[in-house]
Amino acid sequence: MSWIIFVIIAVIFTAIVIFIDNYVSDIYFKGRDAASQKCFFIFSYLIAGIITLIITGFNFELIDFIIFFSSGAIISFANIFYYRALEIDNTVNLGIFIQILPIIYLIFGWLFFGDSISPTQLVAFAVILAAPILIVATTRKKSRKVKLRAIFFTFLYVMIGVIGNLMFVKFNSENVGIVTEIALVFLGKSIGNAIIILAKPRWRRRFQTVVKSSRKKVLIPLTISFIMNLVKDFSYRSALVLAPSVALASAASDSAEPIVIFFMGLLLTLIWPKFGREKLNRKSVIVHLAATVLVVAGIILIQL
Repeated sequence: MSWIIFVIIAVIFTAIVIFIDNYVSDIYFKGRDAASQKCFFIFSYLIAGIITLIITGFNFELIDFIIFFSSGAIISFANIFYYRALEIDNTVNLGIFIQILPIIYLIFGWLFFGDSISPTQLVAFAVILAAPILIVATTRKKSRKVKLRAIFFTFLYVMIGVIGNLMFVKFNSENVGIVTEIALVFLGKSIGNAIIILAKPRWRRRFQTVVKSSRKKVLIPLTISFIMNLVKDFSYRSALVLAPSVALASAASDSAEPIVIFFMGLLLTLIWPKFGREKLNRKSVIVHLAATVLVVAGIILIQL
C-alpha cells in the first residue's frame, strides 16, 4: 500500500501548486497570458532533468529517451489549456473541473489496456459530471459562458495530460528506473515548453514585461511552484506505477484532491481575503461543498 502514501503527497502538493499558479496568474500576470510562465519552466525542467540524469548515470536506451521525452512534451502542451483555464476561473472551480480525470483514465484504460467499465462506474461518471453542471447552473447567466470555457479548457488539459501519463505507465521499465524515466520526462517538458514559447513571441514579451515590472519578485513563487511540481510529479507517477491499476491510483488521488482544494480555498478566504479570486461567500461555499460531495461520491463508486 506504499502507493497510497505517494497519492497523499501528490494530492497535497497538487493543491498547493494550483493555488500558487492562481496567485501568480492573478497578481503578476493580471489574468492575461498566464502560459508565459513556460519561459521560466524551460530552464528549470532542463536543469532538473540533466542533474537527475547525471546522478542516475544516464542509464537508458534511445527508445526509452524517445518514449519518456515524448510523454513530457505532450504534458507541456496540455499545460497550455491549464493556464487558459486559470486565467478565467478560480482555483476551487478548477479543482472540481479537473476531477473528470478518473473518467478519462477509465475510458483510455478500456480503449488501450483492455480494462472493463462496469454499470456502477457509468453511474459514477454521471455523478462526477453533475459537479461542474451544478457550478454552471448556479452561476449568473452572464458568467456561464466563462465557466463553460473553463470546463472546455480543463477537459483538453486533462485529456492530453492523460495521454502523456499513460505513455509513462505503459512503457515503465524496472531496467531503466522510475527516477531516470521522470528525468527524461523533465527534458521533454523543457523542450516542449521551448517549442511552444518559440511559436508564441507574445508570450516571451509578456514574461519579460512581468519580470521587469515585478522587479523579479515573480521568480520566487515560480521557483516554489517548480519545486512543488517536482515533488508532485515524482509522487503521482510513482503512485500510477505502484498501484494495482492506473484508474485506481487516479481515483484515489482525485477523491481527496477536491476536498483539500475546497478547504484551502475556504481558509484563504478567511485569512487572506486579497488572495487572487479565492473569495467564497455563503452561497459559493454551499455550492462548492455540494459539488465536492458529488465528486467524492462518484469517485468512490468508480472504485466499487
